Amino acid sequence: MVRLISWNVAQRKVAWRFLADSDADIALLQEAAEPPADVAEKFEVDPAPWRTVGAEQNRRWRAAVVKLSDRVGVQWLELKSLHEAQAGELAVSRLGTLAAAKVIPSSGDPFIVASMYALWEKPHSATGSAWIYADGSAHRLISDLSMLIGKQSNHSILAAGDLNVLYGYGEGGNAYWESRYTTVFSRMSALGLSFVGPQAPAGRPAQPWPNELPRTSKNVPTCCTRYQTPATATRQLDFVFASNSLSERVCVRALNEPDHWGPSDHCRVRIEVHDHPQPRACQTTRDA
Repeated sequence: MVRLISWNVAQRKVAWRFLADSDADIALLQEAAEPPADVAEKFEVDPAPWRTVGAEQNRRWRAAVVKLSDRVGVQWLELKSLHEAQAGELAVSRLGTLAAAKVIPSSGDPFIVASMYALWEKPHSATGSAWIYADGSAHRLISDLSMLIGKQSNHSILAAGDLNVLYGYGEGGNAYWESRYTTVFSRMSALGLSFVGPQAPAGRPAQPWPNELPRTSKNVPTCCTRYQTPATATRQLDFVFASNSLSERVCVRALNEPDHWGPSDHCRVRIEVHDHPQPRACQTTRDA
């Protein structure tokens, strides 16, 4: 079994010290700043710069795949910007929003992992709009992931991260945004990447139940705003997808209990990739 953590660490260096005590083999990080010197030697990370490019903003953080243990081997995939990539290279729309690697377990077949972060964006100035949205960034990530798929089925990819979209509804019950967000999940499904969690009961549901969230939803909060605490968090922004051929071996849980949340505005999402298919109770999204 391979143990992974997907986590938006919100550029907080204390999160690296938190990871140093983890029993996980791999961390899929978003908004990760360079690890502090006192713990840096405990991790193996790809050599990409610690920045995310675009819109002339100085973002000194990025998505990363981090090796935490010697129980697995890791081969990082080098990413190139669209205008620099040559044929056969992994081109990405925005460097820093995606990181990928091949994980080689001590037993079982290798699989590809990807850490994803969908940046917030604003409409063009000509619109006069004050909106912010992230589904555009999420779709760019899906386009980038498409380069890792070379056949219709039986690929082995696990992709996880903070997509800054909602699953199954729109803010305040807005049907327009629900429709836009649905396209993110349907497009991943079209590529053969199933949404595998986290979903209840593999995580604590929002308490009290938010009015905007459908009563049938199995969403679990993974992010708290500046006006919330882990105990009052309401929205799930972090998601895990796996190739259909891999999904029955994957178990996902949001570590979102207030006492276990950790030093970020996002909780950790724990992922286990087993050598064999797991009981149905592990695969909560099958009934969603």
